[in-house]
Amino acid sequence: MTTSTQPMNTQPSYLEALEPGSGVLVGGRWRPGAAGVFTVENPATREHVAAVADGTTEDATAAVDAAAEALPAWSALPPRTRSDLLSRVRELMLRDVDDLAALIALENGKSLTDARGEVAYAAEFFRWYAEEAVRPHGDFGPSPAGGTRTIVTHKPVGVAALVTPWNFPAAMATRKIAPALAAGCTVVLKPAAETPLTALAVARLIAEAGVPDGVVNVVPGRDAAGIVSTWLTDQRVRKISFTGSTGVGRILLRQAADRVVNTSMELGGNAPFVVTSSADVTAAVEGAMVAKFRNGGQACTAANRFYVHADVVEEFTARLGAAVEKLRVGPAEQGSDIGPLISEKAYATVTGLVDDAVAAGAVIAHRAEVPTTEGYFYAPTVLTGVPADSPLLREEIFGPVAPIVVWNETEELLAAVNDTEFGLAAYVYGEMGEALHVAERIDAGMVGVNRGLVSDPSAPFGGVKQSGIGREGARAGLEEYLETQYLSVAW
Repeated sequence: MTTSTQPMNTQPSYLEALEPGSGVLVGGRWRPGAAGVFTVENPATREHVAAVADGTTEDATAAVDAAAEALPAWSALPPRTRSDLLSRVRELMLRDVDDLAALIALENGKSLTDARGEVAYAAEFFRWYAEEAVRPHGDFGPSPAGGTRTIVTHKPVGVAALVTPWNFPAAMATRKIAPALAAGCTVVLKPAAETPLTALAVARLIAEAGVPDGVVNVVPGRDAAGIVSTWLTDQRVRKISFTGSTGVGRILLRQAADRVVNTSMELGGNAPFVVTSSADVTAAVEGAMVAKFRNGGQACTAANRFYVHADVVEEFTARLGAAVEKLRVGPAEQGSDIGPLISEKAYATVTGLVDDAVAAGAVIAHRAEVPTTEGYFYAPTVLTGVPADSPLLREEIFGPVAPIVVWNETEELLAAVNDTEFGLAAYVYGEMGEALHVAERIDAGMVGVNRGLVSDPSAPFGGVKQSGIGREGARAGLEEYLETQYLSVAW
């Protein structure tokens, strides 16, 4: 973990310029929400930081009206024009990196190091898809029977509904918006009620870049179920992309089935972190600190279960514990490594999981100090002696807790690692041949081999089993917003 030594520079003028009370964006016009406003809380202080427009189902329908109206002109623009606009959005995000990072820290609580990293990562999606927008993909050739030619081309899906979570309020929005716009789709976005401010800021930068009115529409609000259901029952919405829990994903998939809506789902995770006997323990600890404690463990790709070979478990635990005890916990403006959990409910969930594990025999081996504060801070913790049937190993922790399990035999390890309904991310440390052998047998869409980070705009992000459907990032992310069409031409 890298500590941010720069002070937090939350610009009141930047927040005020967002005019969050008129935070519903429809057809290029910012307006109040039909349900009034809701408050956004800083989880580090529990203070209210903004009153945001509370959108309703009426606002949701109006957003689709605008997106549908803008679709023909936007999809007809030359790919180079769309590409140039996306490149401009990236430039503006990097121009405002400090303000955006401060805004993320304010509403999400993460450290400034993590927040700045997120802004850079989020902006990169606009560069990647600016480049992908001008790379045509298709096919042409004679049919096997002769007499005809087959032309294969691709068209934008249409109006896309995007639903994003609170843990990466910038990156989760741009990872969806950028490929949708590159493909020629228009979008309606529902940001998480916990962290809507960053989405409003990104939307304003998209408008500043010159993207036409109605191409991107935003409906913040507390009635997520009502807003998203309105979109899923609207005949003009042909795509939904959702990032969030597996439970909510199941509900949306059922609703999408009624109209056979094109779906992309990035859902829950339960990532194993495997350390083999041949691993470089120093490197494994460095990777573990990133995989587990980035954003305070509040990431779907966060390492959830640590499986450490008996030959190196003592050394690994001691070194990991020492690194954890050095973590500085506190508000972002204090230059801390670890911020708060997002809410009181999240704090109660993590506390309950750890308390239950300890009651069943687990031991708190190492722990960081937590300052006396009003925020939802949970001490980064290393647990040993965790029972094999502990809920801590089966549920997504979403907090800074590292449970360590000892293993000896590879087949036993793989059985434990794959005994989950999830399959998003995994991590393996070891000599390259052994690490690859283990990695290829893990049921996960992404595996970090001797590295603690798997996210990359140029790589296909997504999971298997109940961790999701489809991919974001890479060429695959663009294809999620395209329909294939073929023309059979008499020759």
